[in-house]
Amino acid sequence: MKSRIANIVRKTKETEVSISINLDGNGKISAKTSLPFLDHLVISFAKHAMFDLKLNAISKDGIDHHLVEDTAIALGNVIDKALGDRSEITRFGHASIPMDEALAEVSLDLVRRQYHKIELAIVRNQIEKISKEDLEHFFRSLAQSLNICIHVSVKYGENDHHKIESAIKALAVALRNAASQDKKQKGTPSTKGVM
Repeated sequence: MKSRIANIVRKTKETEVSISINLDGNGKISAKTSLPFLDHLVISFAKHAMFDLKLNAISKDGIDHHLVEDTAIALGNVIDKALGDRSEITRFGHASIPMDEALAEVSLDLVRRQYHKIELAIVRNQIEKISKEDLEHFFRSLAQSLNICIHVSVKYGENDHHKIESAIKALAVALRNAASQDKKQKGTPSTKGVM
């Protein structure tokens, strides 16, 4: 399998995000966005996906929504780039992850047909100083920029922090499994011959 390393810089009038990733890393992670809970989510995601990740995101306009959105877009873009032609991978991934009383499930397909269904079951308007709609937007933006088919469902829970953590960890584990090398697979894992 080819080396699966990628780097991107996303510059807009609102933010600047630089990110490097090694999909076959050991979980060496650094994330700096100026939003502690966003850092926590990115670090948890990379840790449980076992990616090496270095992410720096700077807000130019002081608007958290733009920082959350562009961080998710850049993260999805760099993973998409690192996956290359997506040959010799398992392709499908599933994970069911508990976080205390909360349970989240993720199923995904690394085919290049973008679809997402995301149900986070958030009740509060804000979690750790990030709005509910921005957290939902983070998951949607990440899913769209990853260019995959993904279903995320928080099955139940009482604590919204736990719901989000179980969802990001389930996403990480499902992606780790789907992106793992399938030694039986020769070429692209599709009857079409392309992903």
